[in-house]
Amino acid sequence: MDHSVHNKLISFIWGIADDCLRDVYVRGKYRDVILPMVVLRRLDTLLEPNKDAVLEEVRFQKEEMGATELDDAPLIEASGYVFYNTSKWTLKSLFNTATNNQQILLANFEEYLLGFSDNVKEIIECFNLQSQIRHMAAKQVLLDVVEKFVSPYINLTPEAAEDPDGNKMPALTNLGMGYVFEELIRKFNEENNEEAGEHFTPREVIELMTHMVFDPVKDQLPLTMTVYDPACGSGGMLTESQNFIEEKYPNESRDIYLYGKEINDETYAICKSDMMIKGNDPENIRVGSTLSSDEFASSRFDFMLSNPPYGKSWASEQKHIKDGGDVIDPRFKVTLTDYWGNREEVDATPRSSDGQLLFLMEMVSKMKNPSESPLGSRIASVHNGSSLFTGDAGGGESNIRRFIIENDMLEAIVQLPNNLFYNTGITTYIWVLNNNKPENRKGKVQLIDASLLYRKLRKNLGNKNCEFAPEHITEITDTYLACSAIERKLNENNDPIGIASQVFSNQDFGYYKVTIERPDRRKARFTSEAIAPLRFDKQLSEVMAHLYSEYGESVYETSGYGPDGNKSFLQSIDKEILNWCEDNEISLNAKAKTKLLDVRHWLKLKALLKSAEQLMANIGQEEFDDFNRFKMLVDKALKALGIKLSSPEKSAILKAVSWYDEHAQKVIKKVQKLSGDKLDALLMRYDCRAEDLSHYGYFPTAKPNEFITYETNGDLRDTESVPLGQSIYQYFLDEVKPHVDEAWINLDSVKIGYEISFNKYFYRHKPLRALEDVAQDIITLEQKAEGLIAQILGVKVEDVQGGE
Repeated sequence: MDHSVHNKLISFIWGIADDCLRDVYVRGKYRDVILPMVVLRRLDTLLEPNKDAVLEEVRFQKEEMGATELDDAPLIEASGYVFYNTSKWTLKSLFNTATNNQQILLANFEEYLLGFSDNVKEIIECFNLQSQIRHMAAKQVLLDVVEKFVSPYINLTPEAAEDPDGNKMPALTNLGMGYVFEELIRKFNEENNEEAGEHFTPREVIELMTHMVFDPVKDQLPLTMTVYDPACGSGGMLTESQNFIEEKYPNESRDIYLYGKEINDETYAICKSDMMIKGNDPENIRVGSTLSSDEFASSRFDFMLSNPPYGKSWASEQKHIKDGGDVIDPRFKVTLTDYWGNREEVDATPRSSDGQLLFLMEMVSKMKNPSESPLGSRIASVHNGSSLFTGDAGGGESNIRRFIIENDMLEAIVQLPNNLFYNTGITTYIWVLNNNKPENRKGKVQLIDASLLYRKLRKNLGNKNCEFAPEHITEITDTYLACSAIERKLNENNDPIGIASQVFSNQDFGYYKVTIERPDRRKARFTSEAIAPLRFDKQLSEVMAHLYSEYGESVYETSGYGPDGNKSFLQSIDKEILNWCEDNEISLNAKAKTKLLDVRHWLKLKALLKSAEQLMANIGQEEFDDFNRFKMLVDKALKALGIKLSSPEKSAILKAVSWYDEHAQKVIKKVQKLSGDKLDALLMRYDCRAEDLSHYGYFPTAKPNEFITYETNGDLRDTESVPLGQSIYQYFLDEVKPHVDEAWINLDSVKIGYEISFNKYFYRHKPLRALEDVAQDIITLEQKAEGLIAQILGVKVEDVQGGE
């Protein structure tokens, strides 16, 4: 569509809001009228030529067939579209027969709306149009609005026309109508400080995506083709895909079916109306949350394109996807192999604050199996940087990347320029997936850095200040199709320009996350100060210490308080306790409150302190640098004193009186005999020799086949990321052992992760400028500044310098 015509049309429609709605709606509500009226007028213009044929079909069914309910099929055939209107009205006839009586106009308008087919009625309901026309009628502006939309100076029809002054008005194509919708949405959202990008994607980005999805298989395109967008917004991805195929690779025998889902009622209504206008099946567009319900559970699609919301929480939808920690939606569970070769079903959900990868998994779950459909499925999806690298090994995000890459679905990722989208200036990427790669791409992933390919806009559109020119789209597409490495060029200032491409093996993005352990070394000594905190719960220590210092032994009194004398002392002052916590900014949940007011809990802790005091009296206050000997003395003392402690209670005492010291003895966890089958199994598991078992935490003693394992110190624990192609053991020997001799590998902890770092692969170091060059620039600037100051003061530079 010609840009000048497009802009003129937008300006006219935009002016309707200012001319008619200024005193009736606040500015932020203009869209509630203008958008549905644009849709309605467009539908109206399409139905006008065949209005008489539809009315004749209505008469025939009612009078000659005696039908009590109208048959849709003949009405659709008569209208020429998948929708119709059985009322006698059009928007023009509503205006032409209108009087100044707004109530009569309102009644006729409502009759007109009721005459639409059910699929249009749903759109009207989503726009809440009936309440809007009632409001406009009540405010005496309905006639004015209708007059504007049927003005002979605006052409919303698919046919060329002339205005009353004889000026030609080009036809408004379906594609042009799409531009009108989207530009209006952008302008309204800009007025309301909303995010236009939630509704549509820049057309040049969609064009690039369609090239990358369809061009590689242009000779294999099926005659019956399905295209799906799980976050379809106003339908731009779908309609542009259809337009691309019909224009670039036309075939009269080809049928293209578009499917989509959209959560926002308004944009859903626009998308659905767009489908109807273009002759597509509007029933394939669904409203609601893609994540909460799987509308297309039994469907598989040939092509999928989407720009899902990123950085947007999906916490409200978790209940549909997870039951506690268990994933219950099969779309978001994947089967992976752990380090030991065991296959397991794992979580494939990202953190609740960002659900974009869930939409990618939704599309992956809808891919056709190449064994059933030779082409398989192809996907293009826009994401921000978090999809590339957030999430630790074994976490949901990493599992998603791993599943896609290990199943050889990731074909390419293209980094786009910043500020290319309307609602964000951050870096974005197009992911291209294919579950039936050609031979030259199998086992490979291509990364393309196109962040420096753009041309500046003359005027910013929201955050968007640049765009792709056609030659940029061609260059990126050609680079992608070539699937080869391209080094970025440098200009005369040694700055990078143009495009860069690199091709990697799938496993280049994977790594082992392995835990490196070190032995715990502890000293221990009983002192009154060390065991005193045992009187209080560690999580409630501050408030318990306050209560004990304030009320002393009263906190242990179990009854005699309250009106009936059955309350404990603590229960009787519960309000004062909670007020003190609030004043001191201490937050207590229900469980903590119950525990705090429970005298039995206080008495249990008091008994633990008493046990520690008895142990101190028995063992004394000598300092031990061998915690193993200290524990033996504690066990012996407990037995002698007849004190029975649970494992957590005993552990609490030992922790209270011990501390890490690098010069202390290692804390032994277990001494065990390993021989025969047990030893063979261990050597096979770690694929090592007996003398190497110390590298895995089994340290030999002087006795044959006897090994010691040590307690680990969590504060000294470290993790290493080892590339998949590298031996964990060799990495340990080269990178860890020389620096920490007593460390060992916890091979049972190994998790496999995947991440992709564009900075790592495309960063090129630029040398710092020479000091002499920087100094010369500073001197030049200083001279310029002096000349400017002298000019302002009306003196000569020489005079100023002479005065110095």
